[in-house]
Amino acid sequence: MSSGLLADRLNDALASLESIPVARVTGRLVKVNGLMLQAVGCRFKLEQRCLVEADDGEMIEAQVVGFDHSITYLMPIRQLGGLFAGAKVIPLDGDSTVHIGEHWLGRVLNGLGDPLDDGIPLKGGERVSLEPCPINPLKRRPVDTPLDVGIRAINGLITLGKGQRIGLMAGSGVGKSVLMGMITKNTTADVIVVGLIGERGREVREFIEHNLGEEGLKRAIIIAAPADESPLMRLRATKLCHRVAEYFRDQGKDVLLLMDSLTRYAMAQREIALSLGEPPASRGYPPSVFSLLPQLLERAGNGEHPEGSLTAIYTVLAEGDDQQDPVVDSARAILDGHVVLSRTLAEQGHYPAIDINASISRCMSNCTEQAHVTVANQFRQLNANYLQVKELLPLGGYQPGQDPDLDQAVMQQPQLKAFLMQAVDEVTDYPSSLTHLAQLFSQQAGAVQ
Repeated sequence: MSSGLLADRLNDALASLESIPVARVTGRLVKVNGLMLQAVGCRFKLEQRCLVEADDGEMIEAQVVGFDHSITYLMPIRQLGGLFAGAKVIPLDGDSTVHIGEHWLGRVLNGLGDPLDDGIPLKGGERVSLEPCPINPLKRRPVDTPLDVGIRAINGLITLGKGQRIGLMAGSGVGKSVLMGMITKNTTADVIVVGLIGERGREVREFIEHNLGEEGLKRAIIIAAPADESPLMRLRATKLCHRVAEYFRDQGKDVLLLMDSLTRYAMAQREIALSLGEPPASRGYPPSVFSLLPQLLERAGNGEHPEGSLTAIYTVLAEGDDQQDPVVDSARAILDGHVVLSRTLAEQGHYPAIDINASISRCMSNCTEQAHVTVANQFRQLNANYLQVKELLPLGGYQPGQDPDLDQAVMQQPQLKAFLMQAVDEVTDYPSSLTHLAQLFSQQAGAVQ
């Protein structure tokens, strides 16, 4: 080796020594208050990941959620255990990333991307950040193609489009999860991403076996963070299911994202915000919740790819069947439509218990022909007219022949009710839904078909 080449390598080696840290700066744990950890002695960044030392040598992953002067507030991603005063807190460099690929299909994962099933460990794939760059709104593809969900009432009267975001809003026990399962089985999509956030743990297996089935699971990715997980894990699982859906959308695939539920996501953020001392603003929800909801929901929808689409369906829990619940009201203002489920209809055995007159699809007019919209509006008018006289019928207070519109509504009510009801295992595609709807109004049948 020549002396000149040796000298160059020596100079390069000496220059690289300047970039090698002489010590690793760590903080220390000084207080634990519920799920909130307090650390000092190190410079942390907001949302930075950290490792907290436990007494058995295990490192517990946590995330920076706030600070107060020199005190940094951390929240663990997993459940606490084995912490002690003075434990090392090691900051981690870089953003939160995951390796996503086709091998994720058919798997059940947690919020960290670790398998919950008995499958092989996930290795390889493209490394992507959990925090993607926002899409220029002028470059988003418009919602102009109808989406077949296999449910007659939605296809015919609340038509959805590919790339639309919609909410299923109802109180507990009215059939949100069952309706979401029907949509999952019946909708044609290349990839289905299901986020089970903050719900009962037993529902994870039930959803896979009863709603998806073996064939449906092959094109689905399940990301679960049940109610017993930490609030930070529920937030991370929500971000992960959106990031996975965005990844496949940007690959040119038609993606269906189903999240159960958006309310549990808001509750997880509420737990964190209240622990940090943020004052409650509306029914116990602090202001940060209502600033995070649009940031999350705007990630769904179509992107810049000329072919891919991302349709998102969120269940929203209306506590006490109150449609003015702050989370329900905020979601209704952000989403591209909502399907309201009625407890009164559910108690009558009317499934799916969709309140047609309270539900709306803001993209329906962009995805369908004007004749279809006209017939759907006529259906709504007949249903609304019937509801006006429904309570008078058993009392004999309604006299036929006084109002032709009311007479037609009462006469056609059995057909309208039959159109709205559908068994769990029954599938009605989009063309059949329009044909059935047109048969109710024979004078416009040709226009709709």
